[in-house]
Amino acid sequence: MSKSAPPALRRSTLFAMCACVLVAQSMVAAINLMIPQLAASALHPSPGALLWTVDAYVIVFAGLLIPAGACGDRWGRRRALLVGLALFASGACLSAAGGSLGSVAALIAGRAVSGAGAALVMPATMAVLVHLAGPERRVQALASWTLAVGLGGLAGNVGGGLTAQFLPWQALFWAMVPLSVLLAAAVLRTVPELPRHAASPDPAGSALLVAGTAAVLYGIIEGPSHGWLSVPVLVGFALGAALLAAFTRYGLVARRPLVDPRVFRSRRLRAAVLGTAASFFGLFALFFVNSQFLQYAKGYSPARTGFAIVPLTVGMALVPRFAGRLQARHGVRWVAGGGLALIGAGLLGVSTAGPGTPYPVYALWLLLLSAGMGLSAPGLTHAVVSELPPGQAGLGAGLNTAARELGAALGVAVVGTVLASRTGGAAHGPAEFTAGMATGLRVVAVPVLLAALAVLAGLRGRPAAERPAPAPAPATEAA
Repeated sequence: MSKSAPPALRRSTLFAMCACVLVAQSMVAAINLMIPQLAASALHPSPGALLWTVDAYVIVFAGLLIPAGACGDRWGRRRALLVGLALFASGACLSAAGGSLGSVAALIAGRAVSGAGAALVMPATMAVLVHLAGPERRVQALASWTLAVGLGGLAGNVGGGLTAQFLPWQALFWAMVPLSVLLAAAVLRTVPELPRHAASPDPAGSALLVAGTAAVLYGIIEGPSHGWLSVPVLVGFALGAALLAAFTRYGLVARRPLVDPRVFRSRRLRAAVLGTAASFFGLFALFFVNSQFLQYAKGYSPARTGFAIVPLTVGMALVPRFAGRLQARHGVRWVAGGGLALIGAGLLGVSTAGPGTPYPVYALWLLLLSAGMGLSAPGLTHAVVSELPPGQAGLGAGLNTAARELGAALGVAVVGTVLASRTGGAAHGPAEFTAGMATGLRVVAVPVLLAALAVLAGLRGRPAAERPAPAPAPATEAA
């Protein structure tokens, strides 16, 4: 961080930003372990309502990330953090109160409001760290941010499992309120007012992007239940493609677009965004089948299931500390590409597990996958940020986090579809479920391994931040 800031303040700011990231990301995964309680509750939600209870948060979260990053650049990252935390807590209150009053609609609406708050929080935290870290500490700061994202998913699994085991499901949402208040106090104490930049929230472009993203995610989410060739799913994909095409055309002609599509001319940026999406594609595919496998095939309780995935924290906690050194010695392309290859290998390893597989063997494959996440995530995040000017740090954070959430949604959809096709929509026995899980994880592993090759090819050369500026044209005699 800034050399003028005291070391204690630098550490406090880093801790506060990572805590915000962890809490926001944890709510993506925690709800999955609450589904049995919700299904058996007095709400009596339909299968579709359960699905939207899980996904309303992700859809709004992913759809608003880039506009929210631009808002933070323009109106201040500190303000974006405080408003985001207030929305996050308000949504949690609405979800818990709506559930207590018997309103499924209020539960889903609260999840959506919390997702909007998380969309403001995530880009602002990365932008604060990028600004304060300075070039010499940026890799370490981004490694910490990336670790917090991964640990957020794990905290959601553990917290959701403990809540499902010992408390009513509403407790999960009520707990977010004091956490948000504490985080807001930490932001007020540790985050300074940072320079603002002339980023444009671009209402027209934002509306096209959010609507297009939501339509595509609708198709991805509803595909497993309605069928990939059903009319609602095909309409969702077609509408999403049309809206995103309109967003691209609009960005090419607008004076101050939300995202200038020309930034994707950068081969490094395209490769880094693809690699980021692929890593979470694999990770959340595992999250989706892991809790079901451990509870259904191995007979674990919800709490034990939440803790059983803790080996994933080892690689995510320890490996990023070495990733920066490896990146300095061997280059980001080899470290990030090798990390993605380890994720693919870990998925293939987990696909060999069955009801009789000893847990230490299963944990070994989790460790391999977590090492891949720890290697790849910091370098890919740095590659995205380094391809954009400092004034667009919020946009870079939004692109990076949107790629994560879209990859996560797609990973769940793909593995869920394969699992349903192998079990006919319901598992008739542990062996049948395990066979469906194995096929699904192998299907997911293939794109991850292909993405590793794409990252190796795309991250060649120096990042934009390290390239020399072009020499000015020589003056002519006429000039």
